[in-house]
Amino acid sequence: LGICSTLAVTNLLTNTLVMCAGVTFTTALSCLTVSALRAWIPSRVRMMVQVLVIAGYVIVVDIFLKAVAPDVSRQLGPYVGLIITNCIVMGRTEAFALSNPPLLSFVDGAAAGLGYSYVLCLIAVVRELLGAGSVAGVRVLGAWWTNWSIMVMAPGAFFVLALLIWFIKARLLPPPVEEAAKP
Repeated sequence: LGICSTLAVTNLLTNTLVMCAGVTFTTALSCLTVSALRAWIPSRVRMMVQVLVIAGYVIVVDIFLKAVAPDVSRQLGPYVGLIITNCIVMGRTEAFALSNPPLLSFVDGAAAGLGYSYVLCLIAVVRELLGAGSVAGVRVLGAWWTNWSIMVMAPGAFFVLALLIWFIKARLLPPPVEEAAKP
């Protein structure tokens, strides 16, 4: 549930960039706000306060999109509202913002949002290229290319994400160090 809303819009790079901007905005400002309020948030209601703060920023993103880019807002549909459930946003407010100063929390939230955006953009480029033969709406592959329709559907995002995780773990990370045999 935490990443489904953003993965669902990675079928087009343009939609992905808009969603990434919304997630980064929400993460950075939610971290800033929660950090600034952390001294006044009772621990027993901290999760509710975090969700309320995150929801406030998501509503700002949603209203902004409806006013400035109504076509993109219609394409993203309910997925903008589901940023509230995104694990990155909630995780950074809980793990970092509650125990660090506001400016540092803002930077952490922005960096987390940008890192998440980088991964989503990678997924979007692969999905749009294989699914439509284009990137950001510009045709890249010729008439010879047969579009893979699965790539523009939601399951395509999970296939590409799984392949990306496999590639990173198998090719880019060092192999795990095995423990010495115990006598």
